[in-house]
Amino acid sequence: MLGARGGAALQRIKTISELRELVAVWREAGESVALVPTMGNLHKGHMSLVHLAGEHAERVIVSIFVNPTQFAPDEDYADYPRTAAVDARRLSRAGVDVLFEPEISEIYPGNVEGSAQVVVQGLSSELEGAFRPEHFVGVTSVVNRLMNVCAPDIAVFGQKDYQQLVVLRRMVNELHMLVTVLAGPTERAKNGLALSSRNSYLSDEQQAQAGAIYKT
Repeated sequence: MLGARGGAALQRIKTISELRELVAVWREAGESVALVPTMGNLHKGHMSLVHLAGEHAERVIVSIFVNPTQFAPDEDYADYPRTAAVDARRLSRAGVDVLFEPEISEIYPGNVEGSAQVVVQGLSSELEGAFRPEHFVGVTSVVNRLMNVCAPDIAVFGQKDYQQLVVLRRMVNELHMLVTVLAGPTERAKNGLALSSRNSYLSDEQQAQAGAIYKT
C-alpha cells in the first residue's frame, strides 16, 4: 500500500503527543497502522521490512531510536552509525507516512538508569543473551514502549536477528498485546553476508571473508 497516499510528504515527528494525535486521526478514518522499529543507518534489509509493512497496513510508521539500554558499557552505543538525513530520504521515497525520531527523554522520561523493564525470562539469557546479558532486556523494554506509543496493528521485524524475533513474539503473546508480529526474510549481500548496519565496521576484505559464514 506504500505510495498510495497521493505523494503525501513524510512527516518527521519527535514527540509522543504529536504522534498519538496523528494516529488517532488515522484510527477515526478506519485505517490500519504498521510499525517498523529500527536504530537507523537503513539498508536494503530495513527497506524490505518497510515494504512488507506497507503490504499489510494503510499507514506505516518507522521509528529510529538508538536505544541506550540494549548496549553494554563496553559496546558501541556512542559510535553506532547515525545517518538521519539519508534515512529520511530513503523513507520518503518509499512512501512511509511517519519517521518517529524521539529523544531519549521521550522514551525514558525519568533517568535511563533504573527505568522500568520488560523481561522475557529464559529466552533473554540464552545464546546471545548469555554473552550480552543487558541486550534483550533493553530490546523488549524499548519495543514495548514503542508499541504503547504507536499502538500499531502490525509490527515488523527481520529474521536476521532471529532470537530477538522469538523473544519479542513471546513478549507480545504473554502480555496480551493487541499487535501482530510479522517477520521479514533476511536480506543478504551477493556473497551471503546478512545485511547489517554494523557491516560498515568491516573493511572490504573482511566483508568478503564474512560471507564464508553463510556458505559454511
